[in-house]
Formats: sequence, structure tokens, C-alpha cells
Amino acid sequence: MRGVGNWVCVVRRGLGRRVRYSPCRSPQYPTVLGPNFPDVWIPSTNTHRPQSSAIFPKGQTAAIIDGNFIAHDIKSRIADEIRRTKAVTGKCPGLAVVLVGKRRDSRTFINIKLKACEEVGIATLIAELPETCTESELLHVVSGFNEDTSVHGIIVQLPLPRHLDEEKVMTFVSPEKDVDGFHPLNMGNLAMRGREPLFVPCAPKGCLELLLRLGVEIIGKKSVVIGRSKMVGLPTSFLLQRHHATVTTVHAFTNNPEQITSKADIVVSDVGIPNMVRGNWLKPGAVVIDMGNNLVKAYGWKS
Repeated sequence: MRGVGNWVCVVRRGLGRRVRYSPCRSPQYPTVLGPNFPDVWIPSTNTHRPQSSAIFPKGQTAAIIDGNFIAHDIKSRIADEIRRTKAVTGKCPGLAVVLVGKRRDSRTFINIKLKACEEVGIATLIAELPETCTESELLHVVSGFNEDTSVHGIIVQLPLPRHLDEEKVMTFVSPEKDVDGFHPLNMGNLAMRGREPLFVPCAPKGCLELLLRLGVEIIGKKSVVIGRSKMVGLPTSFLLQRHHATVTTVHAFTNNPEQITSKADIVVSDVGIPNMVRGNWLKPGAVVIDMGNNLVKAYGWKS
């Protein structure tokens, strides 16, 4: 699955089909259609959510939140829904992933996504481009997926090489296939009260689902989000506000971050610095979600 000359190879996993897209044509920007809200997020209501006393038994000062059981439940329900849809329509959802270059961390993240898709029955296509590809070549591949009716979601793996304009590429992805939720239409609707995005960024959405399923009270609670990245920190702040939390964002230019964080009922960390949040940053009973990925010596990836 390597770019050959000015070509990019696209592999349809599980179907044994290879497709080539030629970057020679000038990409045409897609028309932004009116949103039909296919992914308005309504947290699950039929799943048992333990009360706080069940999470933190009496006399216990701390507990580790394990999301593995919740993830398994979500995957199981998605797989059932896909099976029912396929039985009725004969079709299954398709996800296209675009990878530029050979970053090891990007490859790791893509493999995790592909494995999850395989487990639930989502067909996947992978387009790999060399790190030296031009912006036009990348946009052409994205354009092909925008027009492909068998593709229902598109992920352009970030970060991109520096010579490529990430914002331009994210805007070029059709908002109706922008499963990362990074298109300005989706991010803007997420930030605006009374509107719903077509898609919500997956990591922040998972963070909120975790809090809700654990029975963590959010309404009116002081919440601190450490970090303001467009992929995690910023959309997490938007989601917490939608659940009526009082949200403070801590970033690199914030004075006395430990004092601000020590007053929070909920702390969400989105930083690439291991062990940044210390015990004295947290008040007793605070709920802490670490959404960062850090390469820690002798332990490998820590997330």
C-alpha cells in the first residue's frame, strides 16, 4: 500500500479490491449541503449507570475508571445495528482513511481504528500517500472519497506534513462524511447553542459518555479542561458546556494552573506531558480523565 510515482494506492480491506486514484485532475471543491443531522448525539438511556456511591465505595479515597466494559458494550450495540441494517438494505457502512507519510504514531492510531471497524462490521478503505505528496494530490484523493457512495465516513489522519495546510484539508472533507467532526460546520454547530453537528469528535464524545455512564454529576459542576486542541480540548469544553458544567480552560499561558485545577469537580487533561497533573492539583472526590497520549520510557505508550 505505497504511493507509486504520482499514484496513490487505495486498498479496500476485506474485499480484496485495489483502486487507484490519479492526482492529475484538478480537484473540485464539494458543495456543502444542508445538514440532515444523521448523528445527533443522544447519550444512551437504556444502559445501567451506577450511582457515585457504587463507583467510590465508602471509605475508599480513589478508584480507577475502567472504560473497557463500556467500550465493549458500545461496540456490541453498534455491531447489532450494522447487522440489522445490512439484513434490510444489503449494505454496510464504509470508512475511508487517508494516511500521509510514515509516522509511527499515526500508523498505530489507524490500526486501532481499523481493528475496531473490523470487529463491528464496518468496511474500510486505506489511501496511503508519500510524505512528499502535493496538496493537490491529497485533495484529489479526498475528493474521490467525497464522491464515492460506498464511503460514508472519511478520516484524514493528523498531523499532516508541514507543507500541507491542515485547515484547508479538513474543510475540503464533506461535512456529511466528516466523522472526526473537525469541519468548521460541525465544530461551529457544536459550539453554538440550539444547533447540532453532523458529527462530534470521537475522543471528547467518548469522554462525556464515560462520565454519563458512570453517573458523574455534570450539571453546575466546576470542570477544568487542560489543553485546547481542536481534536480534544476545545470540543470537550463545548460538550461539557452543553451539559451545563461551569467550564474553565487551562493552557500554556494560564497563570497558577494548579490553583484553578484544585477547585474542579471534573478534570480532563489533554496534554502530551507525562505526570503533569499531580496529587496536589486535585481536590478530594474529583473525577479525572486523562485523554493525552505520552511516550513514557520503559513503559511505552501511556494513554
